[in-house]
Amino acid sequence: MVALSGLPGVGKSTLARALATRLRAVWLRIDSIEQAMADATGRVVEDDQGYRVAHAVAADNLRLGLCVVADSVNPLAVSRAGWRAVATAAGVPCLDVWVVCSDPAEHRRRVEGRPTEVAGLVLPTWDKVMARRFEQWDRPPLVVDTAQADVETCVDMVAAALEAAATLCPKMD
Repeated sequence: MVALSGLPGVGKSTLARALATRLRAVWLRIDSIEQAMADATGRVVEDDQGYRVAHAVAADNLRLGLCVVADSVNPLAVSRAGWRAVATAAGVPCLDVWVVCSDPAEHRRRVEGRPTEVAGLVLPTWDKVMARRFEQWDRPPLVVDTAQADVETCVDMVAAALEAAATLCPKMD
């Protein structure tokens, strides 16, 4: 299992899509899940409801022997621990990946210029993105800086970490 974390606009979904394609993994995108829940209920998703749905879907797929790429902001230690707990319960390890964009001007350009890929999803403003804070990591994640490398290089970095761990995702023939 791969759990991506990072602020909106750093390139998590772009990386998740490319990584899931390469690994033939299940891509769980919290934005898609929470927007579908909001559309179905007519209410904004609160607290950890979207994460709980994603955890259940991840658990089902991990038990099938599939690799899962979780794509969410994960700003809280408890949200990151949730992915690890799902992986542990399924008997697989979890690679934490912190996706960052070290160039503030580029990050702002991405946030302010990107179209939504999820119908109905209202993307956060730059001010809202900057107001978000991350809690300390309880273990060091793999850090991938999308301002310093293109998508393929970032995928290569994560794939190399998976290969080094050897058991995080099943090999595809």
